[in-house]
Amino acid sequence: MRYELIIARRLKLSGGQERSSSPSLTVAVIGMVLAIVVMILAITIVTGFKQEISNKIYKIDSHIKIGSSGYSLAAEYNCVDERDIIPLLEQLPVADSLSGISLIAEKPAIFKTANDFKGIIYKGCSPGYDWGYLNECLVAGRLPSMSDTANVSEIIISKSTASQLQIDVGDRIYTYFIDEKIKVRRSTIVGIFSTDFEEYDQAFAIGNLRALQNVNGWNEHTGTYVGVNSKHTDCIEQEAYSILSALYGITDSYGRPLYNVSETHANNVAYFSWLGLLDMNVIIIILLMTVVSAFTLISALLMIVLERINMIGILKTLGACNSSIRRIFIYLTQKLILKALVIGNIAGIGMALLQQHFHIIKLDAASYYMPYVPIAINWWWILLLNVGIIAVSYLTLMIPSMIISSIKPSKTVNFE
Repeated sequence: MRYELIIARRLKLSGGQERSSSPSLTVAVIGMVLAIVVMILAITIVTGFKQEISNKIYKIDSHIKIGSSGYSLAAEYNCVDERDIIPLLEQLPVADSLSGISLIAEKPAIFKTANDFKGIIYKGCSPGYDWGYLNECLVAGRLPSMSDTANVSEIIISKSTASQLQIDVGDRIYTYFIDEKIKVRRSTIVGIFSTDFEEYDQAFAIGNLRALQNVNGWNEHTGTYVGVNSKHTDCIEQEAYSILSALYGITDSYGRPLYNVSETHANNVAYFSWLGLLDMNVIIIILLMTVVSAFTLISALLMIVLERINMIGILKTLGACNSSIRRIFIYLTQKLILKALVIGNIAGIGMALLQQHFHIIKLDAASYYMPYVPIAINWWWILLLNVGIIAVSYLTLMIPSMIISSIKPSKTVNFE
């Protein structure tokens, strides 16, 4: 066994005969542990936020929308016929990666009760619409029936809309559609939902596509746009471009494209920009914690060097070279890093798992779109974090090792 390792092992982290070095080592370990816990929680929380919010955005609306190009203000030109679009989509190379295609109509409307009114967007969906996420978000009632014999006046409204208008499941409400003339329909509320996206909840009421087709005088194949969902959310932009390229050649008599294609990232740019800013927050936190832990470790080792000046002088007198003495502090640093990593990872991952399973820390859903702090543990990121901590901690040893080279045995053997 190398003598450097034997000496390093005698520099205990606590207790024993080397009590003078214990406080500085303990401070270094505590500082590194706290920094590791903060970094692990920052990564898991931000990753959780990005995953949960992104998943909600992907589920709450169609990934790709194919609508009219909108060159005309006339209502009959601002709609699409699914028979012109769906057969073309089924022939595209990306057809196998599409998970669902449905015809959807949207129209501004006004809800009117005896005491209040509210402007909303009435969203009519076809039977092929993916109702899975809205079903998860229901807080009362059920989804509108999509059968051929269903009552087309059935709708679901948000919890905030129901609270504002003082209405509940089973109530009927007057719905006003304003075109060239006002059209009134009585809608039956069969369900109440809450997505925690206040902008969406405040804006939309969702019902049967046939209700809007009747209001607009459209046939059963006409709607505002065709909604397309993708099996792989990381390929949405490429698939939208492929669809746009296929539809771009379809033009009107003036050579203008008939159809417009938009995808969820462009339609929700504010949300995705906000999520992108969270990455910068994580980078700043990691850099700050790295600097804090590095300075803590450097200061501790500098104190140890000062406390061991006599030992360093004796070792040099006995013929030990600077590199051998440096190894002593390298081994000591390895003990510090290992202890801090074990404790920090257990504490950080343990706290993350508790929050992930029990949702201990709550949030204001109106501000954060989530009722609790979300956690997503990415083991590769945690492994990379630990490797980075080891590398940075090892580099911090360079400063105290330089001091060792300048120590002269003749002045340090009798140093007090």
